[in-house]
Amino acid sequence: MMRIKNLNRNKTIVQQVNAIRVKYPDWKVNFDSYQLKAAGTLQPTPRSEIYTIEIKFHILKPIQIRVLNPVLIKNERGKKIPHMYSQETLCLFMPKYAEFTRKMYISDTIIPWTSLWLYYYEVWHATDKWLGGGEHPE
Repeated sequence: MMRIKNLNRNKTIVQQVNAIRVKYPDWKVNFDSYQLKAAGTLQPTPRSEIYTIEIKFHILKPIQIRVLNPVLIKNERGKKIPHMYSQETLCLFMPKYAEFTRKMYISDTIIPWTSLWLYYYEVWHATDKWLGGGEHPE
């Protein structure tokens, strides 16, 4: 009898690291038993900036996503950047709705969501409207 692995288990740090390395081979990933730090570049569209991203994931803390370069800026009207926590880390999902859990791969969720967030950030600069939907964090 063939045994099917439980797909509803939390992913280990090693599983997360391996998945990132497979999908994003140019990214640098450091890790230990409890956490990982991944850094790499994303370009949402061929005409977009190339952004350097850092993701910090600890099994006991909320995931943190930062844009290291270029520095994110307010729009021409001086409005704060939408969907950010303290104008430092990206808000990609609502934790209270469990849109990202440890059962999911960062490479399948967080990294593509970051690219999409960056696309909406660029559109926001062009239109003064956040078209990505969602709820703004408090």
